Amino acid sequence: MGRKKGVAEFEDSPPDDFDPSNPYKDPVVMLEMREHLVREKWIDIEKAKILREKLRWCYRIEGVNHLQKCRHFVQQYLDSTRGIGWGKDQRPPCLHGPKVEATAESE
Repeated sequence: MGRKKGVAEFEDSPPDDFDPSNPYKDPVVMLEMREHLVREKWIDIEKAKILREKLRWCYRIEGVNHLQKCRHFVQQYLDSTRGIGWGKDQRPPCLHGPKVEATAESE
């Protein structure tokens, strides 16, 4: 017995009938939605790994000039890593960035 020839087929979009207000209404759709989220998260993680390898290559090749020559790779890598990971707090990606100090308003 060997592996099957061919490519696995996945749905590219989330399930249409998923209800975020009541996720446990349909357990099959809930599991499909979970699989979709995990698949999208893995894609984001792999993109970040590819950008990290490009950044390492740029640092190695450019040497002393890496601050100017590799700046765009640094920005792309930081943007790609913001908001990805396996944290359980379910915060939106805008809250994963650096903390913004709140200005105290005078009363």
